[in-house]
Amino acid sequence: MQRNTCLTILTILGLSLGLLIPSASLAGAVSSQVSNETVSILAINSVWVVLAGALVFLMQAGFAMLETGMSRSKNAVNIMMKNYMDLCVGTVLFWLVGYGLMFGTNVTGWIGTDHFALGDGDDWEFTLLFFHIMFASTAATIVSGAMAERTNYLSYLFGAIGITAVIYPVLGSWIWNDHGWLKQMGFIDFAGSTVVHSLGGWCALAGVILLGPRLGRFSESGKVHSIPGHNIGMLGLGGFILWFGWFGFNAGSTLEASTNIGLIVLNTQLSGAAGAIGAVLISVIMRKPILISNTVNGSIAGLVAITAGCATMDVPYAALTGFIGGIISVLGVLLLEKVRIDDVVGAISVHGFAGVWGTLAAGIFLKGNLFNSDQIVVQLIGISATFIWVFFAALIMYGLIKVTVGLRVSTMHEQRGLDITEHGEIAYPEFSQNVAYRAENLEQLQKI
Repeated sequence: MQRNTCLTILTILGLSLGLLIPSASLAGAVSSQVSNETVSILAINSVWVVLAGALVFLMQAGFAMLETGMSRSKNAVNIMMKNYMDLCVGTVLFWLVGYGLMFGTNVTGWIGTDHFALGDGDDWEFTLLFFHIMFASTAATIVSGAMAERTNYLSYLFGAIGITAVIYPVLGSWIWNDHGWLKQMGFIDFAGSTVVHSLGGWCALAGVILLGPRLGRFSESGKVHSIPGHNIGMLGLGGFILWFGWFGFNAGSTLEASTNIGLIVLNTQLSGAAGAIGAVLISVIMRKPILISNTVNGSIAGLVAITAGCATMDVPYAALTGFIGGIISVLGVLLLEKVRIDDVVGAISVHGFAGVWGTLAAGIFLKGNLFNSDQIVVQLIGISATFIWVFFAALIMYGLIKVTVGLRVSTMHEQRGLDITEHGEIAYPEFSQNVAYRAENLEQLQKI
């Protein structure tokens, strides 16, 4: 009897063990599958964010072409050099200082305190650093067009360093760091109508106020003299490239390959198109010429405006936001001319004014919570805080540059063109036969 009992117990234990062993193997297989799926999702997200960052990088070429086309031929090299090198110095300075200030541990809600010169971290953090380097460079290069044709080259680069190392990352820490004080308030700026574009516009405003207008831009009586750019084709192509890059700018800000990318790029496309239409219509209504410069700027203003709310706004409101942004871009240029502020490419209007409108619109047209007064108040607080910080920080920075190394070139250099006087070369040598423009005369020109 005891023997049979023992055999029964052993049989039961054997069967139980046989059932447990496959179960343990199955659990291990499931766990391994889940782990592999997590890695695959992270890899897909990384590929998407890197590709989006590359599209944003391409926007640098768009800015360079647009600004060069809207400037005179004697300054084409200078414009290209500014856009090329503000990307380079911006990349290094944002890696060294900016990323830490922006996304480091933020105990106070004001600035980050670590992650400077990031060298150790996981793969995802390096992906984010690359992506945000592109945004920092975009913020810096917006200033280039407004201050074109009369700014000392090295002084411009010093300004780009200040923007990418301090001004931009501090504001970004308030809004995009999870512990930033504006982020905690619920401020909405999905992809940077305020963080990138308004910031660039306000820095440009401070710079041009201290620079003063180009020679001949305004008469003593206040009459506005037009100074047309030299290459309309380059202007148009620059607009196309910027628009293309904007899909990465906005949709990449999801930081994941999510299903709402379709909504974001659709809102972006509609807003840019509506912005161009708005600029054309307001020109017709005001009996102004329908200029390609205003049309391209209108589309860019629409893109700027939707950047804050591209992921949180229904499609019809995105089109409306862009349409109003295009109108603002035209009216803003006229307003600046009235107060004798010379912005060569309209950057203050397109990025500053349209960025404010877009940030406000993100609160007004918030999906599922339209016209919420509390959200609108939060948006206004963020807009105001941004202007106070950025404009006065930039004013101090450019003021210090002006009294130390000098911000503006001499009258003679401005008349000759910055290509030969700042860089010793010209963009179109076959069209310049004047002996003063030859490279061998550079030393004499620099003494003038």
